[in-house]
Amino acid sequence: MRLYDSIKTASSNLTHSKMRTFLTMLGIVIGISSVILLMSIGASAEKLIIGQVQGVGSNLVFVIPGATKGTRFSAPASSQGIIIKTLINSDVDLLKRDPAIINVAPEVRGQAKVVFGNNDTSATYIGVTENFFETRNFVIEKGQGFSGSDVDSFNRVAVLGPEIAKILFGDFNPIGRNFRLNDISFRVSGILEKKGVGAFGIDQDNIILVPISVAQKQMLGIDYFNAITVQVNDTYSSEYTKSRVFSIMRSAHRITDPNKDDFTVRTQEDILSLLGSITSILTIFLTSIACISLVVGGIGIMNIMLVSVIERTREIGLRKAVGATNGDILQQFLWEAVILTFFGGFIGILFGSLFVGGAYLLLVKVIKTDWVFALPAEAIILAVVVSTCTGVLFGLYPARQAAKKNPIDALRYE
Repeated sequence: MRLYDSIKTASSNLTHSKMRTFLTMLGIVIGISSVILLMSIGASAEKLIIGQVQGVGSNLVFVIPGATKGTRFSAPASSQGIIIKTLINSDVDLLKRDPAIINVAPEVRGQAKVVFGNNDTSATYIGVTENFFETRNFVIEKGQGFSGSDVDSFNRVAVLGPEIAKILFGDFNPIGRNFRLNDISFRVSGILEKKGVGAFGIDQDNIILVPISVAQKQMLGIDYFNAITVQVNDTYSSEYTKSRVFSIMRSAHRITDPNKDDFTVRTQEDILSLLGSITSILTIFLTSIACISLVVGGIGIMNIMLVSVIERTREIGLRKAVGATNGDILQQFLWEAVILTFFGGFIGILFGSLFVGGAYLLLVKVIKTDWVFALPAEAIILAVVVSTCTGVLFGLYPARQAAKKNPIDALRYE
């Protein structure tokens, strides 16, 4: 039998039982749609996280108190809520002297109640130096930041994120107005440009930046830092600067054994690599779950094809009686399975792409998140390959069962 005749016959048989064909394809449609949707979620999450890390600033090295033990997925003890006091002012002074470093921005963090008139809320405040804005790529939209003299003079000035400013002041112009943070009066000197959620899930539009001297001495009562951000000189690589930071910090802390470090150093590349590994594992996990539905869909095709073989036993016997070979029968039933999965895969790709687009519009336009649209080509390629392979693998057994039938016994079948 010619290939064209096999495909035509297979298509004709499928159109005779439209409901059965539809229900058989449904498992493949759902499976392929799931693969595309979940791979898109993984790719979108990866792009979003990378954008957030890159938006923190360019060419940065982060120094965090506490050592990281175990694998590279382990977090420093300070990020787990343990108070570690190993980063101090002398470390900042030493780092500033290295030619590979152009900016050093220490910071401290706290949570407090913020009040203006009848409006109050809880907010995260960050004590920073005057060069924090340049180092961490924070842009002042209204007013101005604070200067080194504000830090040295313990001036109670603050720069607000746009969301916290709206919550406190509503339609009023907040510049120059006073509010209370942790029962201390601050004057608003500037409003930050909208920045969205940053790395590690920090809402950068809902923060308050104050001079680090005020935050340390008058609000927290500490003399250490929660983190130090180092901006790398463009003439040096991040890895070289990272090695210099290690050397300077170990010398300052009198550490001779690297296994006894009381701090952690990370570059943006380290963070991106780590987060990329996590999102890749997540994508593989989600895709594996979606592939289960493809297997279920394939089993459904095999069951329906086996039933079809039994129902068409007399037809098979008649075809063999008039000269059809085992190969002709095998080819006909195999093409039926392939056509089912091919069209099911095509419809699944279409629906999966629509789901991705709909989810993106919902998250960005309705819920107002910073979600990133991603429809990776490998998801569509994988969907096509898997759907085709599913048709061949799960259609082969029923097709062979049909081809092996004895024509005399098949003609006698009732």
